[in-house]
Amino acid sequence: MTLAATAAADAAAAARAAGVEVRELHEVAELRQAQRLFEEIWRPAPGNPPPVTAELLRALAHAGNYVAGAWAGERLAGACMGFLSLPGAQAQQPAGLALHSHIAGVAPATQRHGVGFALKAHQRAWALGRGLRLAVWTFDPLVARNAWFNLTKLAAEATGYLPDFYGPMTDAINAGEESDRLLVAWRLDDPRVAAACAGSPSEPDPEALRAAGAAVALGQDADGLPVPAGPTQAPVLLVRVPGDVEELRGRDPAAARRWRHAVRQTLGELLAGGATVTGFARPGGYVVRRA
Repeated sequence: MTLAATAAADAAAAARAAGVEVRELHEVAELRQAQRLFEEIWRPAPGNPPPVTAELLRALAHAGNYVAGAWAGERLAGACMGFLSLPGAQAQQPAGLALHSHIAGVAPATQRHGVGFALKAHQRAWALGRGLRLAVWTFDPLVARNAWFNLTKLAAEATGYLPDFYGPMTDAINAGEESDRLLVAWRLDDPRVAAACAGSPSEPDPEALRAAGAAVALGQDADGLPVPAGPTQAPVLLVRVPGDVEELRGRDPAAARRWRHAVRQTLGELLAGGATVTGFARPGGYVVRRA
């Protein structure tokens, strides 16, 4: 069985486990459903445009880009959109043509049921079927559940830190925050990725890593605030983030900003120096390997 065929079988298994059907979206009516779903998830401020419009989705799908949805019966439970990224388009991106996965979301009522994983498995199969070996995207480095999903559940790597990438944002998730992002590289033909998409991800153990010589580059004190560590030459480092930064933003915005700047300085400097984020250990945080 070819790699693309195996990926398609894994994607079908992930969809069955989540109780959804994942397929490409082309019709205007279903693309409008995708727009409404993204609005439900991101909740843009009144008078502001949605994260993506049905018209843009229509154009991207018509041009052969990736626009897909996860259906639970007649209800759209999740959607994802991506487009091609040319070689050399992003400084921290590995070489080669890539699929840039721009937006993916799952309806609040169906989160934590495997829908997001089913969408990404479908995206991987779609890309491999078209000769692509790399997918890239960005996410907020402070959101621990997304870090775990991207770097452990999917076995992607984070290769670059992008400070305030989008500038000020006005949706309910990001409003009032600097929009720092991590650039993710998902090597679709990597054996670790194949194992993860087959349902066998490798989750790092922070205690085992420390016993093997890993050092804490950014820790957390008894009050839940960031504590940068001193210089170290350890080849593997752990960078902590808050357990639930969205809850923290609502309760203590100043503490959330302290985490933003601490993670930006620690993780950003490591990545700028050639390090790679290879996983996310709960509750230890990012696992960073020096170049």
